[in-house]
Amino acid sequence: MRRASPAGRPAAGGRPPRPRDAQPEQLGFEGMPERLFVCTPSRLGAYADCPRRYRYSYVDRPAPPKGPPWAHNSLGASVHTALKNWYALPADRRRPEVLPTLLKSTWVREGYRDDEQERESYRRALGWLEAYVAGLDPADEPIGVERVVAVKTGVLAFNGRADRIDSRPGPQGPELVIVDYKTGRSGLDGDDARGSQALALYAYAAERVFRRPCRRVELHHLPSGTVAAHEHSVESLARQVTRAEETARDIMAAERSVADGADPDDVFPTAPGPRCGWCDYRRICPTGSALPGKEPWAAVERFAAPTTED
Repeated sequence: MRRASPAGRPAAGGRPPRPRDAQPEQLGFEGMPERLFVCTPSRLGAYADCPRRYRYSYVDRPAPPKGPPWAHNSLGASVHTALKNWYALPADRRRPEVLPTLLKSTWVREGYRDDEQERESYRRALGWLEAYVAGLDPADEPIGVERVVAVKTGVLAFNGRADRIDSRPGPQGPELVIVDYKTGRSGLDGDDARGSQALALYAYAAERVFRRPCRRVELHHLPSGTVAAHEHSVESLARQVTRAEETARDIMAAERSVADGADPDDVFPTAPGPRCGWCDYRRICPTGSALPGKEPWAAVERFAAPTTED
């Protein structure tokens, strides 16, 4: 049996004993990758629209109270869920006569001025749905409905829920198409589809999740029955991803500044404009509260919601 060496002397072939008060060497973090910014289209869009709104939504804790619910959000959510449930039915049951039941079961009542406005909104929404599904082939099975797609880049850990992902024939085989339902403002065109960062990020992520080309994005405006579309290139999708990464870097820098003691009001400034009237935080925002606000039912009253992602 090997005999212990005297204190302070190494055993044969061993290392000198560590002094009792010695501390292990701390390894630095140089060269370690920075954390990815976890985001959705809504999160990126909030900062791009107004850094102060982003702060109220994602930085301040506890989060400040929001204003009352918006009727146009209730209307949009009801229509979206009804279409989701329509596709959840077997193909032989996807008929227009099931739509009243689907819409009633998903109907969100919040935000309307009164019962009369709510009933009129329901009738309009049902008409939109009936006209829309009349142009669909019930046998067509989308690749995904309310499908979450996710992707990582050098900066982003992106995830988002696409309304619908279709598979359609392309020159080189099946291609994916991102479909986004809109129930708000009218007059959407190809420029709206081309400029939508959310749609581009959905396409970029879907192509990697399903390993199929995904370049076409479409805005289906149910009130007017129109489709605004854009065909992206590899380069245009890459530009939208780069733009999202730049926004993410700005957000992370701002959050670090606040954590280091900077004034949140300076780091997350307001961006006053027409959107202020529709902001959930207008009542607590010094800038927004000084501007005219909209009634919760105003967009439904004219059936043209503000410029937001439905």
